[in-house]
Amino acid sequence: MEVLLHRIDAFADAPFTGNPAAVMPLTAWLPDGLLHRLAEENNLSETAFLTPALPAAAGVPPADRPAFHLRWFTPATEVALCGHATLAAAAQVLEDLHPGIDAVSFWTRSGWLHVERTDDDEYVLDLPAQGSVPVPVDPALVAALRAEPVAAFSGADEVLVFGSEAEIRSLRPDFGAFPAVPRGVVATAPGAAVEFVSRMFAPGIGVPEDPVTGSAHAQLAPIWAERLGRTMFRARQLSRRGGALRVELVGERVLVAGRCRRYLDGVVQVPDGYVTAARGDGAG
Repeated sequence: MEVLLHRIDAFADAPFTGNPAAVMPLTAWLPDGLLHRLAEENNLSETAFLTPALPAAAGVPPADRPAFHLRWFTPATEVALCGHATLAAAAQVLEDLHPGIDAVSFWTRSGWLHVERTDDDEYVLDLPAQGSVPVPVDPALVAALRAEPVAAFSGADEVLVFGSEAEIRSLRPDFGAFPAVPRGVVATAPGAAVEFVSRMFAPGIGVPEDPVTGSAHAQLAPIWAERLGRTMFRARQLSRRGGALRVELVGERVLVAGRCRRYLDGVVQVPDGYVTAARGDGAG
């Protein structure tokens, strides 16, 4: 069996920047075990699988755009929300499958997510804002990051606020010392040339450092809106690859925008023995 594979860099403002995602469009869901194996083989922070077959839970899809069922897998597990792989999936759909349309919607574990393409080929992802509560700084996280933040918040991710961009750049985490957290740890600080910068570490789900994390900005936007008294931000994730994002808090939603650059188009040859008859494995 052949499965298409597209590697697309999301939030990329130059070649070889941003966060590479594997996008694998399917005509119908393959067994979950095979999806896990494909994501492990791709060995990127996320592989996005999508199919036009919507589950009953999706209800009535938007009428003005194509709609797909989208799932995301790290090399270790399936996740409930991923920004950069959604942006990459939107680029693949709107460039390859529906080139005359500038909007697409995805049914996901986090509900409906919508992406629009602007006139200058920027992709804008509409995410649910992620709340946080202030918490005491966890000494175990201080030990793992080998640095002392000025504030800490807990939500979908653990967020540690530092005083300067230089501190974020200089972090050298001890991944073996990370405590168990639901997803990841985001270190953030005011930026020198942008409103805020960040880095994101998630060794517990198989991603020691994520190059650019769109979904984390759905949690960072409310935090920085409170701290800076504004709702629109330029942001940069300071991984080795680096990535640029434009972020806006709009009520209970966060718009996260960036550019996509296609790196690779290919075909995966899946041995027939790994493919079983459709059993609804991906319908949940």
